[in-house]
Amino acid sequence: MNINDLQLRRDVEAELDWDARLDSRQIGVAVKNGVVALSGHVGSYAERRAAEEAAKSVGGVRAVANDILIELPTSATRTDAEIAEAAVAALQANVAVPAERIRVCVREGWIALEGEVSLWVQRNAAETAVSSLPGVKGISNGILISAEASAEDVRSQIEDAFRRRAQLDARNIRVSTAEGTVTLEGEVHSWQEREQAETAAWQARGVSRVIDNLKVRA
Repeated sequence: MNINDLQLRRDVEAELDWDARLDSRQIGVAVKNGVVALSGHVGSYAERRAAEEAAKSVGGVRAVANDILIELPTSATRTDAEIAEAAVAALQANVAVPAERIRVCVREGWIALEGEVSLWVQRNAAETAVSSLPGVKGISNGILISAEASAEDVRSQIEDAFRRRAQLDARNIRVSTAEGTVTLEGEVHSWQEREQAETAAWQARGVSRVIDNLKVRA
């Protein structure tokens, strides 16, 4: 391991220790050429997701491979029917989610979301609403986005959003659009900046798919 990877591993471990959303004692961290591999186990899907988010927030991280296993404590064990019932209730309780347009299927603790919404924020809110439910081992978000907008309008919305964000260097990001698909190319300074760009692209009305080809500058 080179000295940069060694320091990066220490930074990721420190970030995991600092994050109050998870117990990092059973999480292993390995780094090679800026790529972080997470291993070990946690007690919930929410913790697994939080660990990945924490690792991505560290400067210098170029990619994250999340191999953390979920080992549910006995107190968190739920049947698929119980998880499905809780998921439906969580979606209905979230004002940002058009719950009547979303279908829920649960199998062996995995939640599959299906349906069609108008905005990415609605799709994302649906996943967030069910991610912290007890007993959940994973989520497959198959919700489609159906809103329509011209390619030029979509590109203009995204480029304007990039310029408004102080963390993003819009000059180094190229945006192309076609039939609801947005492609991002160029370079950013960190994995977190890459995710911020992708999130901004998703938030434009009319976007149904984002292809993120942005590279994290070494």
